[in-house]
Amino acid sequence: MNAELREIVEKAKKQYGQVELKNINGRFYLYKVTSKYDPQKKQTRKISGTYIGKVTAQGIIQAKTRERTIYEYANAKLLKTLLNDVVENLRTYFPDEWQELAAYSIVRTIRNVPIKYVKEAWDKLYLSDEIEASLSRNTLSDKLRNVGADWDAQHQFFLSLMRDQNVFFYDVSSIFSRSVNLNLAEKGYNKEHQFLDQINFALLFSQERKTPVMLKSMPGSIRDIKSLKAFMTEFPLKDCILVLDRGFQSAPVEEDLVSLDAKFVQPLRRNSKLIDYSLQTPTLFKYRDRGIKYGRKELKIGDSRATLFLYEDVLLRGEEHSNLIKLKLEHGDQIAIDERSLGKISILTNLDQSGEKVYCLYKEREDVEQAFDAMKNELENDKSYLGDDDAVRGYFFVSFLSLYLYFRVLELIRSADMVGEVSVEELLFKLSSVYLIKYRSGKERLSEVPSKVQKLLADLRLNLLPKI
Repeated sequence: MNAELREIVEKAKKQYGQVELKNINGRFYLYKVTSKYDPQKKQTRKISGTYIGKVTAQGIIQAKTRERTIYEYANAKLLKTLLNDVVENLRTYFPDEWQELAAYSIVRTIRNVPIKYVKEAWDKLYLSDEIEASLSRNTLSDKLRNVGADWDAQHQFFLSLMRDQNVFFYDVSSIFSRSVNLNLAEKGYNKEHQFLDQINFALLFSQERKTPVMLKSMPGSIRDIKSLKAFMTEFPLKDCILVLDRGFQSAPVEEDLVSLDAKFVQPLRRNSKLIDYSLQTPTLFKYRDRGIKYGRKELKIGDSRATLFLYEDVLLRGEEHSNLIKLKLEHGDQIAIDERSLGKISILTNLDQSGEKVYCLYKEREDVEQAFDAMKNELENDKSYLGDDDAVRGYFFVSFLSLYLYFRVLELIRSADMVGEVSVEELLFKLSSVYLIKYRSGKERLSEVPSKVQKLLADLRLNLLPKI
């Protein structure tokens, strides 16, 4: 650095504080930076932040920006209101990152943009003037690594959401990764039975809250059954009910659940040796306008006892029988299926509940499947930015917050009995048409509100548009 540049940088320090000069293709650019102590590496790291301007021999050419005066309002207002439930815990467990976590999760819920476009999307929301979040790509990546490096803070945050909840849905899924820098990316079989480098993640979903309450990334080689054992050790759920997926069906798992004082609902694979297809199904009930029959049988699991429920859906039996006939006509005797299993679902449980109650808990797992679909779509877009394990864990945490907001909005729609009329994405898109205008004189007002948006807010009983 020559004497002229050094003098310019020293003057900039007096005006902006700590700064950093970058040489990019022979040209110099000045950035404002902050410092953060890394307790693991036991050293202070510089975090590059706001761009100040281009440095020439004549001085600093300030970055040219035009002040924004119109912002998306109603969509951000709704998500901020819903996120308020967990903001205090974010402040408590992530005092240096909570603002970025809140801002990033709101952006991701509104529109799924890659990390490099997050700041641009955030600046369009009125909240960008209320929450001081640093969302440049480099700063945000550093913040996510800090969050990912502090698993204890995440663990405490998740525990705070689990309190006073009794029924949980648990499942494991995975995303494919080619990154050579990720220890989490290991060879493993996904649910399509493909042997790939992947990152697994476990999701816990609350039946009472209708929201996710825990998300954790894991090495790709960890199988569903092993992940469940580790989860039950880390998050003791004594006297709670776990509703699992067929992938967990294994005798050791059921014995572990019983030994941990956990109640479980475990659907069985059709070829499970525990199933007795000769079991009679005399008891009847209706589920979503479908007639269901079931029978029950007491079984011994380890030193404890459990109940096997065998359900028969007559309409499903007809559909499966028709498909089986088509397959046999096409493939002949190569198709070998026990026709006694058609239209039947078997569930093992140690709950002292009616067959109808157990069946309804099993069917509510559809929420978890929907959550996995939404999350995997988002993760696929940004997985190329996940450069190390800490970044992965931090990114999964902000993905959790976004998923939490998604299901809070979905519950509003459900409560108004409008699931078939508007989706979460449609609602947020329609609300984006309501703007907040800030005049340089200091006055503020809302833009004109379309009549369709007014009706939508009234139907959902949302009071988001106070007079300004």
